[in-house]
Amino acid sequence: MHKPNKYYAYLLTDKNRSGIVENWKECEKIVSGKDARYKSFASKTDAENWLKNGANYEIKPPKALKKLEKGIYFDSGTGRDQRVEVSVTDESGKDLLEKIIPKIKINKFGKHPVPKATNNYGELLACKFALKLALKFGIKHIFGDSKLVLDYWSKGFIKKDLPKKTQKLSTETSELRNAFENNGGKIEFIEGDYNPADLGFHR
Repeated sequence: MHKPNKYYAYLLTDKNRSGIVENWKECEKIVSGKDARYKSFASKTDAENWLKNGANYEIKPPKALKKLEKGIYFDSGTGRDQRVEVSVTDESGKDLLEKIIPKIKINKFGKHPVPKATNNYGELLACKFALKLALKFGIKHIFGDSKLVLDYWSKGFIKKDLPKKTQKLSTETSELRNAFENNGGKIEFIEGDYNPADLGFHR
C-alpha cells in the first residue's frame, strides 16, 4: 500500500469544517478563496493532533522540541490571510522582531506581514533581519530552512530577471552577511520541522 509523503490538514474557519488529505492539489481546491488554515505534516498523527489542538500555526510537532543550539532562527511562510509573514526567533521560539523593527509593523502573533511578496522574498527579508539582530547583539549563530536563501540569495547570487526590490534586498543581505561572517558568525541550514521560527505554512 502506497504511503503518502505528506498529509495536509485543513480547517475552514468560517464553516468550522476540517479534514486531512494526502496531496496539496486536493487541499488547495478545498481552501482556495476561503477563510482557512492549513498545514503539511510528515505523519497523519501529527496532522490529527494539530487539528485537535485548534489548528494553531504556532503549535509545533513533538519532534521539534529537541534541544537546539543557541542562536537566531528565521523563516517565512504564506498562509494566514493569504499573506507572507516573516518570523525571527531565538532557540526557544521567542519572537525577536520587536528588537529590530517598529512594533507597528509586527502583528499580534509576533510576526511581520509582507503584503504582495513571494515566500522566497519573505525568507530573504527574514534572513536580513536575523543578520541585523546578530550584528547588533553579538550573536554568532543563525539558522534558516531555505537553501535558496542560504546558498545563493543571501550571498548576492540572484537572477537578473527577478524584481529590482528582490535584487536590492539580496545585495543588502549579502553585505550584512559578509560583515557577520567576517566577525566570526556562522549561518547554517536547519530542517523546517526543527526550526522554532517555522510558521508551518508550507505545501
